[in-house]
Amino acid sequence: MTALLEVEDLRVAYGKIEAVKGISFKVEAGEVVTLIGTNGAGKTTTLRTLSGLLRPVGGQIRFNGRSLKKVPAHQVVALGLAHSPEGRHIFPRMTIEDNLRLGAFLRSDRPGIEKDIQRAYDLFPILGERSKQAAGTLSGGEQQMLAMGRALMSQPKLLMLDEPSMGLSPIMMQKIMATIAELKAQGTTILLVEQNAQAALSLADHGHVMEVGTVVLSGTGQELLHDESVRKAYLGED
Repeated sequence: MTALLEVEDLRVAYGKIEAVKGISFKVEAGEVVTLIGTNGAGKTTTLRTLSGLLRPVGGQIRFNGRSLKKVPAHQVVALGLAHSPEGRHIFPRMTIEDNLRLGAFLRSDRPGIEKDIQRAYDLFPILGERSKQAAGTLSGGEQQMLAMGRALMSQPKLLMLDEPSMGLSPIMMQKIMATIAELKAQGTTILLVEQNAQAALSLADHGHVMEVGTVVLSGTGQELLHDESVRKAYLGED
């Protein structure tokens, strides 16, 4: 059976500098797969390439059996791959509800859109309580909730989350991670880039450790959580 997402020998460069150096991994339907590593490891570059924002210089990306190498970003979304980017990139002057509706820009099924807006409010009640407010009035954690809700509005087959807990308070980080766990329980397939390795690996079915553009270690989330080198390098243990 073919995996939902297959990445094979992916190479991405900025000019002459190769940022991703031939990585391979796959994501099966219903799984949470995480990429962990320090800044500059190539994690965000990988997600931006998968979503069509960057073009690879080598390798293969197959989603649902189809090559994504030359597919533009808006068509990638239409195929079912949504990206909640690092930094959130919400529209601060637009209302929370209008930000959510932008996530459904490729859809025409109005009843379905309304149902999914309600789903976002069920996942993140604060968004429903403040739906007519400008998105810029939200806290950083609430903006992250909005970015995730907006990505879900495209009804993705695979949701990519880039550093969802970055810059958040411990309490807000716990809320975001609890929501990711809830999405997993609902059957959402997730590719998660996250600097909080403990939280990411605790949620993940499989994980891949990236260093300087390469995958140096792969395993189940639990295997990597208990790997001595991972514990020393990423979990702050001696």
